[in-house]
Amino acid sequence: MHGNKQHLQKDFFLYNASKARSKTYINMREVSQRFRLPPSEYVIVPSTYEPHQEGEFILRVFSEKRNLSEEVENTISVDRPVPRPGNPDQEREEQQQFRNIFKQIAGDDMEICADELKNVLNTVVNKHKDLKTQGFTLESCRSMIALMDTDGSGRLNLQEFHHLWKKIKAWQKIFKRYDTDHSGTINSYEMRNAVNDAGFHLNSQLYDIITMRYADKHMNIDFDSFICCFVRLEGMFRAFNAFDKDGDGIIKLNVLEWLQLTMYA
Repeated sequence: MHGNKQHLQKDFFLYNASKARSKTYINMREVSQRFRLPPSEYVIVPSTYEPHQEGEFILRVFSEKRNLSEEVENTISVDRPVPRPGNPDQEREEQQQFRNIFKQIAGDDMEICADELKNVLNTVVNKHKDLKTQGFTLESCRSMIALMDTDGSGRLNLQEFHHLWKKIKAWQKIFKRYDTDHSGTINSYEMRNAVNDAGFHLNSQLYDIITMRYADKHMNIDFDSFICCFVRLEGMFRAFNAFDKDGDGIIKLNVLEWLQLTMYA
């Protein structure tokens, strides 16, 4: 495990019993405990007294023998999707069907606005009876258009809408995988794994921000908020990579570039 700073998943704690813990689990400002453990690698997990509470910890470890300690944390990154080979004849047939549906929605200009996007997405989502949701809001659809609007028109053409549709279908599969009770929501811990499954690798601070921004008072995230979060992550990573010309993970923006980026996202 040494050198691996990846966040430990739930399965790790299911199949690895704790080697030591404080004798009394109590809500105190300071907890101290002495342990005698054989040489090995250990993970120290501090926690708040109640679940879903925010807290800051000062963790001090005194050891009689020389030891090496480091924080377990993810590196912030995004996976680049690898195109999968498909059946050319089937793809051409699907594209033609998609074009016909899009033309019915968009009209002669072959572009759709946020209102039209909302109508078509909610029509499709409502057909999925196993997906409990009240549908997408207008604000969510505006965010989707901002993500996919490569020509700055404020509307989506056929190619942009097709790309968005493929992403929503992929994210919907992830949501249904974690919504095991079919409640139409997933909890904040499941959201962490869902984000990772979608190819976004974040640190604990960012996961906390996602929970504060998109979860309700019970720390649950509904389908609309789930898609909104993924749309925002996709857009922010794409924008950052566009500015990060040399790939060093650092960008420099002037105030106009910053406002254009954040106001339209």
